[in-house]
Amino acid sequence: QVQLVESGGGLVQAGGSLRLSCAASGRTFGSHGMGWFRQAPGKEREFVAAISWTGGSTDYADSVKGRFTISRDNARNTVYLQMNSLKAEDTAAYYCARSQGVTWSRGQYGYDYWGQGTQVTVSS
Repeated sequence: QVQLVESGGGLVQAGGSLRLSCAASGRTFGSHGMGWFRQAPGKEREFVAAISWTGGSTDYADSVKGRFTISRDNARNTVYLQMNSLKAEDTAAYYCARSQGVTWSRGQYGYDYWGQGTQVTVSS
């Protein structure tokens, strides 16, 4: 069983920054890609960013490219999402998820474990 726990969300003004963390339990963390998704009220969950199990490859949604950075520390079983230049439209619950393989997909069905989410609210 794998448990994912997100933290680092909060209220921030537009233009500000936050860093989300996702701590994983279980010894298979390092063998899987990891992703971040978000869901705003009344909207579907959408892909934000993903990283391969080595950390050598990353992928970003166009809406966050150049502003968000995903990284991971396999020794600490943790994946991060550094969010800069935040906008009001970034307001959402953010979820981390474990990919079913060593890489990732942009579709949520490619992930087998999910965290409970952390709320990010950006005031304009």
